[in-house]
Amino acid sequence: MEHKHEELEMGISKSASKNKHAGHDMTAGSSHSKMDHSAMKDGANPKMGIEGHNHHAMMIADFKGRFYIVLLLTIPIVLLSAMIQKFIGVDWQFTGSSYILLTLSSVVYFYGGWPFLKGLVDEVKVKTPGMMFLIGFAITVAYIYSVAVVFGLKGMDFFWELATLILIMLLGHWIEMRSVAGASRELELLVQLMPAGAHLIKDSHTEDVQTDTLRENDVILVKPGEKVAADGIIIEGDSYLNESMLTGESKPVQKIKGDKVIAGSLNGNGSLKVTVLHSAAESYLSQVVKLVEDAQKTKSKTQLLADIAAKWLTIIALIAGIGTFLFWWLSGEPLAFAIERMVTVIVICCPHALGLAVPLVVAKSTALSAKNGLLIKNRTAFENSRKISTIVFDKTGTLTVGKFEVSRIVILEEGIKEDSVLRAASALEKNSEHPIATGIMAIVKERAIAVPEANDFQAITGQGVQAKIDGKEVKVVSPGYLKEKDIPLPENFNANENETVVFVIIENHLVGYIALSDMIRPESAEAIKTLHDHKIKAILLTGDNKQVAKSVSDKLGMDGFFAEVLPHQKLEKIKELQEKKEFVAMTGDGVNDAPALAQADVGIAVGSGSDIAAETAGIILVNSNPKDVVSLILFGKATYRKMIQNLIWATGYNLIALPLAAGVLYNQGILLSPAAGAVLMSVSTVVVAINAGLLKIK
Repeated sequence: MEHKHEELEMGISKSASKNKHAGHDMTAGSSHSKMDHSAMKDGANPKMGIEGHNHHAMMIADFKGRFYIVLLLTIPIVLLSAMIQKFIGVDWQFTGSSYILLTLSSVVYFYGGWPFLKGLVDEVKVKTPGMMFLIGFAITVAYIYSVAVVFGLKGMDFFWELATLILIMLLGHWIEMRSVAGASRELELLVQLMPAGAHLIKDSHTEDVQTDTLRENDVILVKPGEKVAADGIIIEGDSYLNESMLTGESKPVQKIKGDKVIAGSLNGNGSLKVTVLHSAAESYLSQVVKLVEDAQKTKSKTQLLADIAAKWLTIIALIAGIGTFLFWWLSGEPLAFAIERMVTVIVICCPHALGLAVPLVVAKSTALSAKNGLLIKNRTAFENSRKISTIVFDKTGTLTVGKFEVSRIVILEEGIKEDSVLRAASALEKNSEHPIATGIMAIVKERAIAVPEANDFQAITGQGVQAKIDGKEVKVVSPGYLKEKDIPLPENFNANENETVVFVIIENHLVGYIALSDMIRPESAEAIKTLHDHKIKAILLTGDNKQVAKSVSDKLGMDGFFAEVLPHQKLEKIKELQEKKEFVAMTGDGVNDAPALAQADVGIAVGSGSDIAAETAGIILVNSNPKDVVSLILFGKATYRKMIQNLIWATGYNLIALPLAAGVLYNQGILLSPAAGAVLMSVSTVVVAINAGLLKIK
C-alpha cells in the first residue's frame, strides 16, 4: 500500500526558477542563434505576456514597413544601374545620375540595412559574431566599394546588388518573424485564457472587478458560459467545466461543491460560487505560462550542438568569403567580381536557419505540450523520452482510477464497533488528499460519523500515520508496518487480490482493518499495448501487496512488478533496472516518489488539476492518465525528429549553395548573384520555420 499523506503542493514556481539560462531574443539586432520570446516575457502576468506579444508585432510591422520603402527605392536604383541598362539595351545615363543613384542607395543602406548594421555592432560588442555580423559586413563592403567607384575608383558600382540584397533580407526576416510568432501562438492562447474581469461577491451584492485585484478567500460568481476567473474551491452550485485548453482533457469535467476549479476553464450551464485560493499571479495558468517560458529558455544538448555548429558556420563563412575574394582577385578577375563572390558566399553562409532550427521547435513543442496537459520543465529530459526502454508506473491514480471505496470493515477485538474503527481512522485521514484517505472519508460522511480532533500527528514514512485521539494513541498503517514490527496478521486474514488494506491500531492493540478497492482505468490497457508496440517495457511499482500488484500487472499485460516497496526503496528498484542497461522513465506523484523520480533517466510527475508537486521531475502530466505518458513519449520522438530535420536542412543546403556562390561552376556559366544567395538563405530559414510549425501532438 502506498500511503502518502503529504498534500501535493504547487511546485511549478520553484522549479521554474531553477531554469534561469539565457533566453533567445530574435530582435532586429540579435545573433543568429537567438529567438524572440518577448511575446512570453513575465508569463506569470497575462497582461505582461500580451504586451510582449505587441512588442513582437511591432517588430514584424517594422520589417514590413522597411521592406516596402526599400522596394520603392530599389526600382529607380535598378533602372539607373549601368549593368541593368546594358542588359536591357538602353542608355538612360545623364549628368548627375550617378549621384542620384548614390543618394538613393545610401538611403537603402542606412535605413533598410539599419537592423543588420545595428546587429553587427551588438554582436561585436558581445564578441559573438553571427548572422547579423555577416550580413552587415557584406552590405558594408558592397556599399563602400560602390561609393569609391562613384568618386573615381575604376570599376562598376554594386548599388543594384546592394539594394536587392537588403530588400530580400528584409522580406526574409519579415516572413520568418511571422513564422516565429506562429510557433509561439499556443502560449499566447494560454495567456488569453485568463478573463479580464470577475464578479466579486461582497455581502449581499455582486460587483465587477479586474481579475488581477482578486485575493485569497474572496468569493466570486461564475455565470453559465463564462471563464473561471481564479483558481478556487466551489462553495455553491455544480456544473460541467471545459478544461481542454489547460489539461488536454477534451470532455467537460463535472464539478460539484468542494471541488477545485482552475482559472481559465470554461463554465457550462451551471452557476458557481467559488472561494479564491490565491491571486491571479499565483494561479495555475500563470504558473504554467511562466513554466513554459522558462522551459523555452533552457537549452538542451541538441540546442547546444546547434549553437556550436552555427558558430563554426560563421567562422567558415568569413574564411570562405575572404578566401573566395583572394582567389578570384589574385587570378586576375576584376575587383568588382571578386567582391561580388565574397559577398555572395558570406550571405549564403549566414547560419540563420541553423540558429533557428532548434529554438523554433522548442517554442512550438513546449507551448503545444502545455496546452495538452504536458508541462516540460527540463528540455533534455523531454528529448531523451525517445530513448526510453522501460517505464515504471506508480499504480495508484495512474494505472488505476485512484478513487478508493471501502469494500469491507473487519473487527478484530470484541466490544469494538465498525463506526469506532472508522471514527479513529477518519481523525487521522481527514487532512490527507490521498485516494485511500478520500475513500475512508467518503464512508464516514455517508454514515454521518462525527470526526474527532487528532493531536501529535506524525507520518510513518511510507507505512501510515499516527496521532492521539481522546488521549489514546491511534495508528493507521499498512501491512508492511505489521511485517516490520513483527506484528502477526490476524487469523483467517485474507485480502482480495484487488483490495488494499489499512490496519487500525489503538493503544498497540490491533482492533480491525479496512479494505478498499480501486478500479483499473479503462485507458490503461490501451496505453500498455501502445508502449509494447513501440518496444517499451512497462513495470508496476507499488507499496501494495503482491496479490494486488500481480492482479493489476497480469490484467494489463505488463512486463513485471515490484510490490510492497517503501518510498525509500523505490530508488533502488530504479537503479536495478538501470544496471540492466535500461533507459528508465518513472511516473510518480512527486512527493514520496521524489528520490526515484530524480534517479530515473526521465522523471515524470503526475498530478491532477492544480495539485502539482514535481520538484525533481523533468516533466509534469496534469492528468493522471497513462495515455498521456504514451503521448509524451511519442511527442518527444516527433519533436526530436523535427529538430534533426531542421538541422539537416539548415546545414545541407550550405554544402550545395556555398560552392556555387564561390563560383566553382563559373566556367560552366553557373554563377549565383548576391540577391540569389539572399533568396536561398531566406528560403532555408522559412523552410525551417514552416517545418517547426507542422509539429503536432497525436
